Amino acid sequence: MKVAVGPDPSLVYRPDVDPEAAKDKGSFRNYTSGPLLDRVFATYKLMHTQQTVDFVRKKHTQFGGFSYKKMTVLEAVAMLDGLVDESDPDVDFPNSFHAFQTAEGIRKAHPDKDWFHLVGLLHDLGKVLVLAGEPQWAVVGDTFPVGCRPQASVVFCDSTFQDNPDLQDPRYSTELGMYQPYCGLENVLMSWGHDEYMYQMMKFNKFSLPPEAFYMIRFHSFYPWHTGGDYRQLCSEQDLAMLPWVQEFNKFDLYTKCPDLPDVDELRPYYQGLIDKYCPGVLSW
Repeated sequence: MKVAVGPDPSLVYRPDVDPEAAKDKGSFRNYTSGPLLDRVFATYKLMHTQQTVDFVRKKHTQFGGFSYKKMTVLEAVAMLDGLVDESDPDVDFPNSFHAFQTAEGIRKAHPDKDWFHLVGLLHDLGKVLVLAGEPQWAVVGDTFPVGCRPQASVVFCDSTFQDNPDLQDPRYSTELGMYQPYCGLENVLMSWGHDEYMYQMMKFNKFSLPPEAFYMIRFHSFYPWHTGGDYRQLCSEQDLAMLPWVQEFNKFDLYTKCPDLPDVDELRPYYQGLIDKYCPGVLSW
């Protein structure tokens, strides 16, 4: 059964495309036209109204103990077959295929970095939150810092934040809001979703991946930062040093979304080996 809970604001919108044709890069993340646009907009409207400092802190408390489920990485990948991301204008097939597509794209381009291949498989596993009953607007979609005024490159910025109570609060409604200049993204409270959940889950379960991997997972949906060029006033030197890694990952996350689905059974043993190396066994989710 495919689970869909409310519209979501994160993915890109997919115009009608000849499935035989390779997708032109300009047609990804098209938020201005197409059959899924209403669904995507509605998801972002909910997200940008309800993602507040208080809401995000409550979600960290709710999920920070990682008591939802015990399962392996590949069991989580299999769970994603029940989910189609409503915020993604580009994809109407299950997320598990996108996970393997992304991983294989990275593997071809970076054959010597096996940890990077694994990031491709892991990056969207936080979407299991939808299957745990969370609304899509609190799981998928582009992320942004709460506790300060949204910047111009946040998707639908001008039309979706007017009912967010934080923007009526003088503590949270300036460019810096509750933050110090150049405080570092590790000190910034990001909107709650699959990126933040998975990053915290990886730390909790002590994944033995390099720091670049944790940045890619935590910030791959932070389009206003890695693509829009905004929020530099919050970044430390380390954030800016990690930015090219997040941008490199994003090329594979975005442009491997094609209808040619991978042979998952053939690929599974390779990725099981990487899981055994970096994040083995039954994990706490």
